[in-house]
Amino acid sequence: MAEPIRVLVTGAAGQIAYSLLYSIAKGDVFGKDQPLVLLLLDITPMLPVLEGVVMELQDCALPLLREVIPTDKVDVAFKDLDAAILVGSMPRREGMERKDLLKANVAIFKSQGEALDKYAKKTVKVLVVGNPANTNCLIAAKSAPSIPKENFSCLTRLDHNRACSQVAVRCGISANGVKNMIIWGNHSSTQYPDVHHCKVNVQGKDVTAFDAVKDDAWLKGDFISTVQQRGAAVIKARKLSSAMSAAKAICDHMRDIWTGTPEGEFVSMGVYSTGNPYGVPEDLIYSFPVSIKDKTWKIVEGLAINDFSKAKMDATAAELVEERDTAVSFLGV
Repeated sequence: MAEPIRVLVTGAAGQIAYSLLYSIAKGDVFGKDQPLVLLLLDITPMLPVLEGVVMELQDCALPLLREVIPTDKVDVAFKDLDAAILVGSMPRREGMERKDLLKANVAIFKSQGEALDKYAKKTVKVLVVGNPANTNCLIAAKSAPSIPKENFSCLTRLDHNRACSQVAVRCGISANGVKNMIIWGNHSSTQYPDVHHCKVNVQGKDVTAFDAVKDDAWLKGDFISTVQQRGAAVIKARKLSSAMSAAKAICDHMRDIWTGTPEGEFVSMGVYSTGNPYGVPEDLIYSFPVSIKDKTWKIVEGLAINDFSKAKMDATAAELVEERDTAVSFLGV
């Protein structure tokens, strides 16, 4: 049996974590023969709830789960980490300006970045889920100078999965018949779900999304807006934000980092933009198509970008530049 790895989940008493922890602990993410120690961080008032989560994890009697450590202390939570899944963030409250939300989250992710820098392994893989995820991820990365920027990513896999599912439903096939979907940019309503390089398996044969769907107006219109607005639609219906689907996307994202992507296939994740081949501004966490091997992502190169796509990619980049500049102004550096 391998040595246990140490995996942190923040916001661990929250609803996304509640959907996530069982999948991690039973081996769906890091492998069926990879034992682990789960570190669960939340704020002090949530510790009694967290105790209940710990009891449930114990009661699952999972063979890979060696230890569960609930805590409100960063020096305990971030020690010697192999993987960190940063779910906890300040949610947007009614009447709250986006700027106020950014300010609150800059403080949280600055301190978590500093904790990663001080306590975690330098090889730690960090996934930021808490919104605004791209900019929170950038702040955490900037606050952990001794950890490579490439070790940080943010979650756009939920958007990617939503987009794949929309196409699959439209074509009357299962979601695993859709591959090489791309989400460009920000995990916000400016993101651009791009089907121009997407392949759809119809009756055993890979065809383009445009040939499979046979409705260009839908693919360039309602499809894009449905994916962009899906999070809001879930909140409107459930009165709560996406939890089950977010947890599944987190598992997909981290599993792909750990085990790699199939040859010739790519997935979407928010990664550091510096040196990218698509003219996206430097020093952002921007969602790109990536392939992954040996726990290292690489932006897929050489994809043709038409004017329709370029305009949408530029719009979401502009929003991210503005977010970054606002957030960095709060850093006091």
